Amino acid sequence: MADRQEFGHWEIDTVIGQNSNDQALLTLTERKTRHEIIIRVNAKDAPSIRGAVYDLKKKYGEQFTKIFKTITDDNGSEFADLSKIVEKDETKNLFHPPHTSCERGANERYNGLIRRFIPKGKAISAVSDQTISYAETWCNQLPRWILGYKTPQECLEEELALLAS
Repeated sequence: MADRQEFGHWEIDTVIGQNSNDQALLTLTERKTRHEIIIRVNAKDAPSIRGAVYDLKKKYGEQFTKIFKTITDDNGSEFADLSKIVEKDETKNLFHPPHTSCERGANERYNGLIRRFIPKGKAISAVSDQTISYAETWCNQLPRWILGYKTPQECLEEELALLAS
C-alpha cells in the first residue's frame, strides 16, 4: 500500500468553505491512480459523511470492496462512523493522527488544486455543482509525470478494466 503499487487504497478528507457550519466537500483520492472524487455534503459532520459513503456504496455496488480496499482518514470527528459503515465490507478504515496531513499527501495536494476553483473563505453552498464537477474533471484530466504522463482518469479506467476481466 505504501508503495502505491496496488489499486484500491484511498485517502479521504473534507474541504470547508467560509465556516464549518456551511456545506463542505468530501474528497477521496486513490493513491495509485491519483483519481479524485469530490462530493458536496451538507456539513462537515458524521451524518453527512455517512450519507456520502452510502451513496458511493450504492453507486459501485458489488465492486465497492474491490475499488475501495482501504480508506485512510485523519481521525476527525466527521469520520467517526466511517469504520461502522465499511465494517460489513472487506474495506478497512485506517487512521492517521489529526494534523498529520503529510501522511495523506495525495489528497492534500488535490485539496490544494481544488482551491484554484473554490478559494478559501468562499462558502461551499455558494459554489455551483458545475464548478465542483469542473474541478473534479480538471483534476482527473491533468496528465501526471508520476503516472507516465497519463491522466488519473485513464489510469482509473485501466484498473477498472482489470477488475472486470
